[in-house]
Amino acid sequence: MTTRIYEALADAFASEGTDTVFCLTGDGNMHWEAAITDRHGVRSIHVRHEHTALAMATAWARTTGRPGIASVTCGPGLTQTMTALATAAQARIPLVVFAGEDPMQNSWYNQRIEQAPLVTATGAAYIAARHPNRIVDCTQEAFLVARQERRPVVLAVPLDLQKKNAEGPDYVPSTALMPKARPVLPHPDEIAMMLDRIGAARRILVLAGLGAIESGAREACIELAERVDGGLMTTLPARGFFTGHPRDLGLSGGYLHASARDTMQATDLVIAVGASLSRFTSDQGKVFKPVQVIQVDPAPSLPKHGQVPAACHVLADGRLTLEAVNAELAKGQTRTAQPGWGIEDTSRRVHSEDPDPFGDRATDALDPRDVVRALSDRSDPTWAHVSGSGHCAYYGAHLYGRSARDFLTIREFGAIGNGLSYAIGRCVATPDQPVMLTEGDGGLMMHIQELETVKRCGLKLLICALNDGAYGSEVHKLRVDGVSDKGAIYGRGDLARVARGFGLEGHTVTEIDQIPTLAEAFAANPVPTLWDIRISDQVMSPAMRKIVGKT
Repeated sequence: MTTRIYEALADAFASEGTDTVFCLTGDGNMHWEAAITDRHGVRSIHVRHEHTALAMATAWARTTGRPGIASVTCGPGLTQTMTALATAAQARIPLVVFAGEDPMQNSWYNQRIEQAPLVTATGAAYIAARHPNRIVDCTQEAFLVARQERRPVVLAVPLDLQKKNAEGPDYVPSTALMPKARPVLPHPDEIAMMLDRIGAARRILVLAGLGAIESGAREACIELAERVDGGLMTTLPARGFFTGHPRDLGLSGGYLHASARDTMQATDLVIAVGASLSRFTSDQGKVFKPVQVIQVDPAPSLPKHGQVPAACHVLADGRLTLEAVNAELAKGQTRTAQPGWGIEDTSRRVHSEDPDPFGDRATDALDPRDVVRALSDRSDPTWAHVSGSGHCAYYGAHLYGRSARDFLTIREFGAIGNGLSYAIGRCVATPDQPVMLTEGDGGLMMHIQELETVKRCGLKLLICALNDGAYGSEVHKLRVDGVSDKGAIYGRGDLARVARGFGLEGHTVTEIDQIPTLAEAFAANPVPTLWDIRISDQVMSPAMRKIVGKT
């Protein structure tokens, strides 16, 4: 039987292990989407906006460790995805996006636009497949670039070409061509350097990022901290990596717990394992300086946010490096830090006290700190937690009790509006695990149409909408500058009623005492649910207070 190119492309994606695709169909991709679902049984999550298809695939990829697959049509379908592409590119998340191109044989087409410059401007790659004999090579290249360079790739095929007969050789998956990755061993000189720095230091912190999770370095990090009487901290994306350990001090950087700030600033050596060391992680250099840091990473990104973030670098696998250091330290005596360090006492305070005890308390509505404390105490720790972005993200970052594998946030591009899509992507990746999203009302409403997707797919998703009736970051900045805030305030719409309109459970929360009862109900029957939690717009997070000079 004759195979059309769109069918051959579907076969190629299936050969790459594709089992889930996030899609909004149009002329440019609908034949491919039908083929991949009908011929291979791939699950297609149909969404209501092209941006959200890519954002969902981004969260799915971060959760599974595999390239996320999304598909949109050509022209306006692809232009809708620019923010999602930029976010995935900056977060170094591999995606392969199947998109159409306008027909080659047409002299005019009403969705024609030069797509490649738009895509490459985001940091993504653009691969145009425009000849039947090149389809196999172009598809292979798309997956190779996504996997090896860890970035999104748009594979674009003209509409009319897709319907022609397939030619060329059989498809060979990219995984068959890639060299097998091996952990990089540390050089003995690097281990000696680390031992010298450790021996000269008195107060040491071990800081873990996503790379530490990938290398399985948790136990090695803990052993090192115990040997040097040090503390354990994580970057925001790796939050929860040390959950349950008595030396866990929580997050480093701009979201640092108030109880840990003195400890962080007293540190004379930070051993950063698999952490990219952005300016957020050092709180713009306020909690530690590059001169204090040893960065352990097989391929550090330099410079990072306009600086070289560490004085010393160990270009090796985090787990293997720390195991080698621990083996050398084991030959000597375990040492104790200078008096007054008190890591375990600080850890206890981090997990029991308000992360921000200094700001004004809310009087007009719920205080977001009280809300997050109630969520932290009353939600089931086996639920995954997805955190959105924006002003309210500071509070959601201090929701404790979950492992790093059960926490997801993607913040590299500074865009709001992705939280709901990320939560959906996480739900699809782990369908048996309930997911709790903490998101601001402004971000939620940007793509609130995806509540229909949540309901249609029957996702075990609890949406905790922290509703202050405003764009939080903007309203606080405007007020500090003495400028009218009316452009950032839109009032507290009835989000619970909106959710019910889409068929979800919807509840308005105006009292903290409602949260335990509602949490028990969701735990008993985790159907799609939204809580419209009315929080004050008068409470400024400490991260924002630093930005506006109010600390």
